[in-house]
Amino acid sequence: MSARLLYRCAVLAAVMLSIALVGCPAWALMPPESGSKVFSTKQSAVFRAWFVYIVDQQIRQGPSPRWTQHDCAGLVRFAAMQALREHNAHWLKANGMHDAANASRLPPELNLDVRQRTLAERWIRIDGSVGAYASASALVLRNSSFVSRDVNQALPGDLLYFDQGDDQHLMIWLDRYIAYHTGTVTPTDNGLRAVSVPDLMQWKDSRWQPFEGNPNFVGIFRFNFLTP
Repeated sequence: MSARLLYRCAVLAAVMLSIALVGCPAWALMPPESGSKVFSTKQSAVFRAWFVYIVDQQIRQGPSPRWTQHDCAGLVRFAAMQALREHNAHWLKANGMHDAANASRLPPELNLDVRQRTLAERWIRIDGSVGAYASASALVLRNSSFVSRDVNQALPGDLLYFDQGDDQHLMIWLDRYIAYHTGTVTPTDNGLRAVSVPDLMQWKDSRWQPFEGNPNFVGIFRFNFLTP
C-alpha cells in the first residue's frame, strides 16, 4: 500500500471517528488530561470574536511582524495564539490596534487561567507530540472536531479543511467571508486572500468548492477547546 493511500486511509478514519462523536461535548474528543481546559460558552464566544478580528486585521492591514510562518496553518496558529493573549496596551500597540477607532471595535477581554492562555503553545501533532507548531492536518485531526460538510453549520472561527492528496489546506470561516493564506509570498503578494462564500461556492477550480459533493472538501472543523 502506497504512503499516499495510507495517509488518505488515516484521514478518513479520523474523520469518521469525529463524525461518530458529533453531539458529544468538546472534551470527549480531547486527551483526558485536557478536559479541564475546555472553554465555557462565554469564553468560547469571546475567543471566536478575537480570533476572527485578528484574522480580519491581517487581511486589512497586511501580515503582522509577529506572524512569521506564512502559510494556511500558520495563519490559524498565529490568530489562535494572539487571541489567547492578554490584550493590554502593550499588545494593542504591538499589533497596530491602539488608536481610538480600533479600540471601539475590539471584543471584550478574554478571561482565562494561565494554562488556558498557553493552549496555542501545546498543539497535539500527528505523532502525538506537543508543541507550538502543528501542521494543517494536525490542527484539524488532533486538535479539532468534525462539525459538518454543510457550510450552513459553520460558526465564525471554524476551519474548512481540504485534502488534495499531496497537499492539505485550511480556510477560516469569518461569517461574512472566508480567509486563507495561499502558502506563497512574493514582493507584490502577501499570500492572504478573502473570498465571499458565494464566490467560493462557484470557484472556477471546483476542488476548492466547500460542498458535500466535492471529494476534496473534508468538512468543517471546530477547535476542541471551544464549547459550541
